[in-house]
Amino acid sequence: QVQLVESGGDLVQPGGSLRLSCAASGNIFSINAMGWYRQAPGKARELVAAITKPGGIRNYADSVKGRFIIFKRDNTWNTVYLQMGNLKPEDTAVYYCNAQTPQPNADSYWGQGTQVTVSS
Repeated sequence: QVQLVESGGDLVQPGGSLRLSCAASGNIFSINAMGWYRQAPGKARELVAAITKPGGIRNYADSVKGRFIIFKRDNTWNTVYLQMGNLKPEDTAVYYCNAQTPQPNADSYWGQGTQVTVSS
């Protein structure tokens, strides 16, 4: 089992920056990928950014490329961050941290979410 706790959500003005944190605990050695998703009211949850264990490959949604960066605190999965810059009102959503384990189990774990609101 893996437990995830997000933090860092806040109200921020357009053009501002914010850093989200995801603290993982439990069987973190089983994780092979972690990512950030978001869900705005009335919309489906979408992938924002992800980082995989093999080679540390990072993937980003087109809407956040060049503005958001996902990175780990160290070589473990203890803490994963999402650095967000040049925030826009359309970035307003609940942001969720996700962790995945490889086959054959392919488990997926979620945090409780943290609210990001971009508004003047």
